[in-house]
Amino acid sequence: METALPIRTSTSSMAAGEPAHSGGFYFRFLPQRLFPSLSAPETTSRLRQWSMLGRLKAQAFGFDQTFQAHRKDDFVLAFFKDPNVIPNLQLLSDSSGQWITLGTEVQKIEATNVPCTQLSMSFFNRLYEEDIVRDSGHIVKCLDSFCDPFMVSDELRKVLLMEDSEKYEVFSQPDRDEFLFCLFKHLCLGGSLCQYEDTLKPYLETAKLLYKDLVSVRKHPQTKKIQITSSVFKVTAYDSAGLCYPSRKNHEQTFSYFVVDPVKRHVNVLYHCFGVGDMS
Repeated sequence: METALPIRTSTSSMAAGEPAHSGGFYFRFLPQRLFPSLSAPETTSRLRQWSMLGRLKAQAFGFDQTFQAHRKDDFVLAFFKDPNVIPNLQLLSDSSGQWITLGTEVQKIEATNVPCTQLSMSFFNRLYEEDIVRDSGHIVKCLDSFCDPFMVSDELRKVLLMEDSEKYEVFSQPDRDEFLFCLFKHLCLGGSLCQYEDTLKPYLETAKLLYKDLVSVRKHPQTKKIQITSSVFKVTAYDSAGLCYPSRKNHEQTFSYFVVDPVKRHVNVLYHCFGVGDMS
């Protein structure tokens, strides 16, 4: 199993001389910034099986000021109010199932810090050590049970969902809070017609590709050690009627993560809305 995660490196910053808003941050949409992890044929095939295809999207935006993590709420609120974000930030319509833009005025946001410290996929080796996954890579099956709204038919989903299961503590709460774990769990649980994998490899490979695509690293000048430069937030937004983003309906598998690269001054937005993914 591969362990190292040679993630995207931070180098450049946004061009100087772009106009700033009186509110602080000025954003611009970066349509040319591609996310190969999501367009790779193997990923597309897996997302189709997991009922996430056409419902999972990544977009990138640039910004013009120094990012300070303690001002994350100001940053995120400015993002939703920015005239370059409003016509470009995409989400799925609850009624039509089509991609739309927000079309409402955000009045309040919540941005929760998501720890992002993992540099190795060996983080998941304990799944083998604790007999949740066999040495062959096959996930150990169990009697079907229900953990609303998910069907639990193997030991992996037990570890992910069932707090009273004997192996739940294989991952501590700080482990579960990690961005890499969140990505892995979202992929494992999938959309509303998710067909689960029999082996661990597709989940690990896809989580790794996505993580590398979203998160930036640099080499520490003195120690030469690789360190993550990105800050990650799980974001929700509210208008006068209540929750409006990532959806008006709350669901564990409906989410938006903002991954902020303070060196490049980029923010990558990873969005998913729970539902029936593209079948074709």
